[in-house]
Amino acid sequence: MTKAEMVEKVSSKINLTKNDTERVVNIVFGSIISALASGEKVELRGFGSFRVRLRDSRDGRNPRTGATVQVPPKKVPFFKAGKELREMVDNNEPAVGTGTYPPDEAPGESPSSTQPVSEVFSGSSEENQY
Repeated sequence: MTKAEMVEKVSSKINLTKNDTERVVNIVFGSIISALASGEKVELRGFGSFRVRLRDSRDGRNPRTGATVQVPPKKVPFFKAGKELREMVDNNEPAVGTGTYPPDEAPGESPSSTQPVSEVFSGSSEENQY
């Protein structure tokens, strides 16, 4: 799924314009990037966590000449999938975002904002909501 496809899907699910949805998606991604750039860990319970790992320096090879070159240490982003996400992928559960919001319920204002990630993603019934 591309970012444009994600914007399209989210926009249709929560009745926002594509422009507004794209702004929200960009803000979320930007927040994750800013946190990682400043050395913070980003944890999205049930989904996974992002953090920065330091990759040690190493000997590399120039592919054209075959000469050995020293590759300096660098910081790289690292994602670790959460338990619920791993289980959903392993069990071939329905795709993310297949549920819909009731018309009188805005995202973030409903009890669904306190639902476990697995229930939000799978569109589980309200009886398991709390």
